[in-house]
Amino acid sequence: MTKKEFNAKLKELNLSIVEFSKLANLPHSTANNWNDKRPLPSWVSSWLENYEVAKNYKDIQEKAKKYDDIKKIIESN
Repeated sequence: MTKKEFNAKLKELNLSIVEFSKLANLPHSTANNWNDKRPLPSWVSSWLENYEVAKNYKDIQEKAKKYDDIKKIIESN
C-alpha cells in the first residue's frame, strides 16, 4: 500500500491520520512520516480492512437495535 492509497483509504473510512495513529497505538509522527523512502508496514492494509469490517458491523448492529426498539413500540400499541 502506498501513502497515497493509505490517505485515500483513511478518507474513505472518514478516519484522520491522528485517529488512525491513536487506534493503532502509534506515534502520529510515525504514520505521518510514511512515504516512498519509509514505506508503510505490511500490516497497515489488513488493519484498515479489519477496521472497515468492524465499522460496518457496528453500523448494522446500531440499525438492528433501532429496528428492535421500533418493533417493541409498535407491538406495545
